[in-house]
Amino acid sequence: MNVALKPLLTPCSSSVVEKPPAPREQLLGYAKALINRKSITPDDGGCHSWLIAQLEQLGFECTEINRCGVKNFIATYGTQGKAVAFAGHTDVVPPGDLSRWKSDPFIATINHSTITGRGAADMKTGIAAMLSATKRLLGSQSIKHRLIWLITSDEEGEAEYGTKLLKDYLDVNGVLLDYCIVGEPTATKRTGDTIKVGRRGSLSCEISIKGKQGHVAYPQYAQNALHIANKVIQSLVSLEWDMGCHDFPGTSLQITHIDSGEFTDNIIPGQSCVNFNIRYSASYSQESLQSIISKTVSQIDKSAQVTFSRPCLPYLTHPRDDICLIDLAKQAVCNVTGIFPTLSTSGGTSDGRFIADSKTQVIELGVPNSTIHQVNESINIDDLISLEAIYFDLLLRLSKQA
Repeated sequence: MNVALKPLLTPCSSSVVEKPPAPREQLLGYAKALINRKSITPDDGGCHSWLIAQLEQLGFECTEINRCGVKNFIATYGTQGKAVAFAGHTDVVPPGDLSRWKSDPFIATINHSTITGRGAADMKTGIAAMLSATKRLLGSQSIKHRLIWLITSDEEGEAEYGTKLLKDYLDVNGVLLDYCIVGEPTATKRTGDTIKVGRRGSLSCEISIKGKQGHVAYPQYAQNALHIANKVIQSLVSLEWDMGCHDFPGTSLQITHIDSGEFTDNIIPGQSCVNFNIRYSASYSQESLQSIISKTVSQIDKSAQVTFSRPCLPYLTHPRDDICLIDLAKQAVCNVTGIFPTLSTSGGTSDGRFIADSKTQVIELGVPNSTIHQVNESINIDDLISLEAIYFDLLLRLSKQA
């Protein structure tokens, strides 16, 4: 579901002086340097040391913040003016069955108009575009605002010691982010067609059910834990949720796993475990959802144990009457691509939830996401070039507002 928000300014208005495009080979070189580093969550595979070296050459001061096997860093340029941040992650999901890949997932492969490799879409090319746009900006003019990079190696995993930790570090040191661009792949068909301005919340749950094991021929002496689980599931999937609004898709609950232990066809299972996930709108809070689920399960089986995990809060960036990041991003997209982007809150969770607050405007803007987490993950090179140009255009617009 897309966000129905009216544009604040003329879609293609542009006060930005046209600049020559970034060198194609340099941009592709950045992308290949990252893809070629095997960085399965939470291992950064050397991506961070390479990025830090690139940013320090541009004059950034970099601080590494590592904990529990997760590597993160903050890079800052300048000390005055509004703070404009890029946020992203270097970690990728495992490649899966290597025999299904047309090429090594950790060797960037360029074939005609595409670049293939794990992280080609999610989101190493986004970081490459950030780096190229940042380098172009600093080489083209003196800026009046601060630039900040937030990079983690644990976005695809639990995310307990990633961007959340970086935001805590900023808060402790009194650093306020005014604007943040997250490089997640957001586009549907071509770069710029979709900007994410928020995400639904997420909450996972596990229900442990105890019955009594027995022989299938003598059910009167047993209590089938799977039969109890079935009643619990039926109650959960029968819950009525909100249908959504113009800001968020509706809330949904999806059963993700059922387990009754080792299978034997003549034994009635004495235990069962049910897992599910809820994606929810701003109509609910984590606490209200936990209350609803606990009450529903208890009505079927008072002895069932309910455990909640991986809570992800929703966030939403609203258009503003003053300097509006959403509107400036629209202008940048339209100026570079000629298309007017859709605003959306669809999809899974992202690290934007850790950064967004009442004072920080957050958007997510990246390449097409049609191949993320898939075998032969790839993007069109033109989409990468467009993203770099959009980032550069947006940075210029923000610099004029400083």
